[in-house]
Amino acid sequence: MANTWLMMERSPDGGKAPHVARFESIGRRLPTTKLGSEELMASTRHHTRVDLERLTGIHERRIAAADEDSLGLATGAALDCLRRSRHGAEDLEMLVSCSITKYRGGLESWLEPPMSVAIAQQIGATKATTFDISNACAGMLTGVFVVSNRIRRGEIDCGMVVSGEYITQLSRNAAKHVRNIMSAELASLTLGDAGAAYIIERAPEGVAGISVTGFTTVSGYSRLCRAYPARHDAGARMFTKSRAIQRAAIADTPFLLQEVLDAAGLTISDIDWVIPHQTSARAIKKGMKDVCETLGGAPTNPAVITVDYYGNTASTSHGVALVKELEEGHIRAGDRVALLALASGIEIGVVLFTVDEELVSRYGNDA
Repeated sequence: MANTWLMMERSPDGGKAPHVARFESIGRRLPTTKLGSEELMASTRHHTRVDLERLTGIHERRIAAADEDSLGLATGAALDCLRRSRHGAEDLEMLVSCSITKYRGGLESWLEPPMSVAIAQQIGATKATTFDISNACAGMLTGVFVVSNRIRRGEIDCGMVVSGEYITQLSRNAAKHVRNIMSAELASLTLGDAGAAYIIERAPEGVAGISVTGFTTVSGYSRLCRAYPARHDAGARMFTKSRAIQRAAIADTPFLLQEVLDAAGLTISDIDWVIPHQTSARAIKKGMKDVCETLGGAPTNPAVITVDYYGNTASTSHGVALVKELEEGHIRAGDRVALLALASGIEIGVVLFTVDEELVSRYGNDA
């Protein structure tokens, strides 16, 4: 069964929403340590004969050092976001943490006080209302949904959505158990650590900003990916039926994407960039091919792939990719971008927005 939520420029009664929200700044924090797929597979306890790089397209990923954790990655991303922004931490009226992992001081998981409170204290966001959202790998885009809706309704002017994912401890645990390509823990070897943050604000008059956000929950597939604390090791273990998840996503994603496009009065061919959740290069290419065939068109550019050098960084995937594409000058002012979330649950989400000149300029590029 699927439940869909759409948030548009227009209010539920059909009238125009009072305001438009936009991405004002995007930040990220990447650990400096890199781990190649060949080196990772050499660390497995069993001789798997799995060529992980060929299978997934992942050449390497970033891994947190001994003094890095979920809080540190999230805080680093938040500070990077503020460094690029015209806002100070005191301007933030809301701070939403969307991390799946909540590790502080190594592999000690904290539920209370919430991660959002700790991040706000670290960056000096003393005026911000804080809370956490957990929605697996769709967490940050869910946070965008919540904050942008509060801005549209005129309840706040500026907020931050932030996440830090220290998830390569799943890879270390999986390396002890993976035996072959059919292993339920193989997907854990695709993960990378990262932090990401968005500042979302009320857009000036005439700026397009975020036009539509939409989410669908397909709960019938909820058991295709499960994670829980490891019994005999630090951290956790994750068990994933990757092929079944991919089949389910390919079957259901086109319908939500079409609904979002219809709400915006657009077709898939009007989209310049699609940034999907970064699982594997092969899965992204196959999934986008099937989506485009179903929708009868294609975006202007191929789907953005960053998993090859960062791995699957869970809820931070879209922020990590956006910063890369903006820094390299690929995304330009006026481009329409669709952020496509795919998370265990299964949760499928879309955030559709138009890039403005100010955002581009923050990354050293002209409009």
